[in-house]
Amino acid sequence: MITIRTIEEMQKRMIEYRQNGKTIGFVPTMGYLHEGHVALLQEARKANDIVVLSIFVNPLQFGPNEDFDRYPRDFARDEKIAKEAGVDVLFYPDVKEMYPHEPSVIVTVKERVDVLCGKSRPGHFDGVATVVTKLFNIVMPHRAYFGMKDAQQVAVIDGLIRDFHFPIELIAVPTVREADGLAKSSRNVYLSEQERKEAPVLYASLQKAKALIEKGERNVETIRQAIITEISTKTSGTIDYVDIYSYPDLKPLDKLAGNIIIAIAVRFTNARLIDNIVMNVK
Repeated sequence: MITIRTIEEMQKRMIEYRQNGKTIGFVPTMGYLHEGHVALLQEARKANDIVVLSIFVNPLQFGPNEDFDRYPRDFARDEKIAKEAGVDVLFYPDVKEMYPHEPSVIVTVKERVDVLCGKSRPGHFDGVATVVTKLFNIVMPHRAYFGMKDAQQVAVIDGLIRDFHFPIELIAVPTVREADGLAKSSRNVYLSEQERKEAPVLYASLQKAKALIEKGERNVETIRQAIITEISTKTSGTIDYVDIYSYPDLKPLDKLAGNIIIAIAVRFTNARLIDNIVMNVK
């Protein structure tokens, strides 16, 4: 595995790979790697000649009161995990490399962002789309791998690839979970011991909603209230949202039908956890 820190060197190497007929699979991350990231790398390893991992904590996607400085970073640990996962190229630029000056152009996302996490984080997905656009142009991958835990992000990247005509295949990889159902996340380390015991209720509430739908329930509000009751009675967390939309368009539904997402966000003392399930309702 080689580590590259400059855009110039990265582009030069990627062009060489492509000229030699190599396929490139790309996993963009903000580091502090866990099994969810490893699952993305394993999927990339199966289908590509070259696997590229980027680690960059992107300041553009953090709001003024969010945890950019507190976001966990441990490059030595990440490097070891990347090597073990079969990464060929680790792209590790610093902020000055990615943003040498105030950007004169940024990507503004118009659809799929005024709901779920985007509703309370204005500008967040503009930051995501801007850095992903930059990374796509630097890495020039054939396939890009994103985890469905951040399903809204996957929907935004789907729109970005479609609207900007990137010749890239988007691969959405299922959420990786702990044995008790909790979605793997870099922010899980911020949960207290008691909160960690309560956190699996989030996924359990989504499973309860899925079971109701499979039994024939089609009323959106009935499903929402079942989840809200489960979380509010069995955890100390504060619910940010419990929402159901079409997927990936993220449009409101009067009645459950077609491809849908049931998504939740819950705030604990020092961590905000998100989770979702996507299912097809006939």
